[in-house]
Amino acid sequence: MGCLVGIDYGTKRTGLACTDPNKIIASGLKNLPTHQVISYLKEYCERETVDCFIIGKPLQKDGTPSQVESQIKVFVGELKKNFPNCKIERYDERFTSKMALQAMMDGGLKKKKRTDKGMVDQVSATLILQSYLNYKMNSI
Repeated sequence: MGCLVGIDYGTKRTGLACTDPNKIIASGLKNLPTHQVISYLKEYCERETVDCFIIGKPLQKDGTPSQVESQIKVFVGELKKNFPNCKIERYDERFTSKMALQAMMDGGLKKKKRTDKGMVDQVSATLILQSYLNYKMNSI
């Protein structure tokens, strides 16, 4: 039984999160420059069994795709090419960056840490993944 990996894709930086093997809790994994994500995931998948990648689907308030969607589709193609046996799902990520900042403030992080965009990306990936887990649990 493997874990799930959540991905908050960004043109410059990408946040990653993962679940426990029982797929109950999402935890921050890493934030790194986007061009390093595939190589990092290759190394990660050598150590851990990954059942599925959950990639944030950024939508506008009216439900239309955001501008970065075309770049995410290219990234999804790279994931499929490099991980042909791994499932890939998309999940609505609207407002996760705002929720990540709020969670960081509620958690007592100092302003300097909250302005670390990489930290925000990692927390956003965690929120996307945990929201996906909650959705799956409630749809059983």
